[in-house]
Amino acid sequence: MPIDPVCWMHVERNSEYTAEYNGQKYYFCSLKCKKKIEKAPQKYLGVKSPMKMPE
Repeated sequence: MPIDPVCWMHVERNSEYTAEYNGQKYYFCSLKCKKKIEKAPQKYLGVKSPMKMPE
């Protein structure tokens, strides 16, 4: 399941909010998150999740 690169929520692949950047397709939970990527993709893409994974 894809993860929204802005808010780190899990998103269904059939989400109506998608965008492509450098040939990669991204999925978003909302139009608000999609617009954030469109304004500043470098701010969100290539950044590791702030959430700590369980060990």
